[in-house]
Amino acid sequence: MAVITIDGIAKEYPNGTTYESIAGEYQKEYDNMVALVLENGKIRELFKTVHKDCELSFLTLKDNIGHKAYVRTAIMILLKAIHDVYGKGNVPKVKVEFAIGQGYYCDVRTEEKLTEQKVKQIAQRMRELVNQDLPVKKKSYPIEEARALFREHKMDDKEKLFRYRRSSFVNVYCLDGYYDYYYGFMLPSTGYVKYFDLMLYEGGILLLIPGMDEPDKIDYFEPREKLFHTLKTSSGWGEMMGIDSVGDLNDVICEGGINDMILVQEALLERRIGEIAKNIVDRGNVKFVLIAGPSSSGKTTFSHRLSIQLRTYGKIPHPIALDDYFVDRELTPRDENGDYNFECLEAIDVKKFNEDMASLLKGETVELPRFNFKTGKREYHGNFKQLGPEDILVIEGIHGLNPKTTYSLPDESKFKIYISALTSLNIDEHNRIPTTDGRLLRRMVRDARTRGASARRTIEMWPSVRRGEENYIFPFQEGADEMFNSVLIYELAVLKQYAEPLLFGIKQGEPEYYEAKRLLKFLEYFQGIDSANVPSNSICREFIGGSCFPV
Repeated sequence: MAVITIDGIAKEYPNGTTYESIAGEYQKEYDNMVALVLENGKIRELFKTVHKDCELSFLTLKDNIGHKAYVRTAIMILLKAIHDVYGKGNVPKVKVEFAIGQGYYCDVRTEEKLTEQKVKQIAQRMRELVNQDLPVKKKSYPIEEARALFREHKMDDKEKLFRYRRSSFVNVYCLDGYYDYYYGFMLPSTGYVKYFDLMLYEGGILLLIPGMDEPDKIDYFEPREKLFHTLKTSSGWGEMMGIDSVGDLNDVICEGGINDMILVQEALLERRIGEIAKNIVDRGNVKFVLIAGPSSSGKTTFSHRLSIQLRTYGKIPHPIALDDYFVDRELTPRDENGDYNFECLEAIDVKKFNEDMASLLKGETVELPRFNFKTGKREYHGNFKQLGPEDILVIEGIHGLNPKTTYSLPDESKFKIYISALTSLNIDEHNRIPTTDGRLLRRMVRDARTRGASARRTIEMWPSVRRGEENYIFPFQEGADEMFNSVLIYELAVLKQYAEPLLFGIKQGEPEYYEAKRLLKFLEYFQGIDSANVPSNSICREFIGGSCFPV
């Protein structure tokens, strides 16, 4: 017998009792389904069993870790359904590529064109698997046995990934004879995945999953064509360079080809920036280039590189930060916790910004402010501007695409650019890298370097940052004239050296420990690269330091 303490109350259970059965006793106390447990502070899957005295608590689908387990399990059920519908020997390669809203886009690589009917068959098979409530089993294999298993099942990407694995064992999941590897925790059976939908989208499958806030509700899917096209283009770049997964990247690093690959990737980004500059010039009458995007997208470096490209067309760009129009600190709105809300539009003096921009458009001379973040006041230091025929203002800020920010300026004078770090590299075909992970690591490294902030503090603030993005940036992204993906296919191998020491500084028992441990495990997949060969104008330099721009 083992003594299990839950909410301060101890109770005995026979050794071998599953955590799923214990969770079932307490499920009625939770509004959402229990997905995982914490055993003495360690995350455990529900099919694990009691084997010692411990304290136990529960994680539901409303917890980030629980929601991710739901998504992974749904993806495994989808892949198993595809396997069953197509039949052995005819199973297509499937790559889980990226998220579009609450949907996960899967590229089904088959000779025949994917049809609505085929997607309906796959969805029906998924529902059958869910109704059967089949167990998801986990087994630990010695590394070479795991590689042989993946080779047998023609999962070459996984076989390559684990060629670089340092640990001796690999956890492999099995669902009714279908084997796969997943980076992270899983639910104990198919019956847990009650809510999902499938749709044919842009020649592939979109797996719709409920959001974390309402885990039993699938929102109406709103197509985001510009975002999809940008993501698809970035995936195409990776395939063109022969780097579709982390295993491919590690091959290039270990075979000595990383320097050429860095130069090719940087050239691709520079070509894209040049295309955007040409589109601005060809538009004519553009006086305001508005750049917006979520945290750690590389907006500052991008604005400088775009300005250089504009100068090659004879334009005279002038950078302006919307942050310089912050209201004085005491006028800043506060959030529900009483903290300053610097993310909302009301934190910007929109009226004064429009007055200044309208005056500049008329040819008047305007003194532009500089916000002093130490005093919390807007200051003026003689920065006078007057727009000539070739002058263009390059304005950067999270609210740049919101029509309310530039309400007084004529539309023909504005060119709007949405920038984000949209990760196109996968761990393997079935394990995508969330774009938020890449941005979080970028910000962590930069904040430690420029602000002396700990990794724990960056992780603690991240949910608030993400809420601001959801409210004030993402709703306006499809209104952009151009989208720019700032991700560098090699950057995580560079960030690894900077981020790992910061993450190891987070101690067990601190709330951010689980996220730090997850990110450390994630970075283990990468072979590291020396940053010496990263060009000084690279977006990567905005985060690791050594940029030729004032970032």
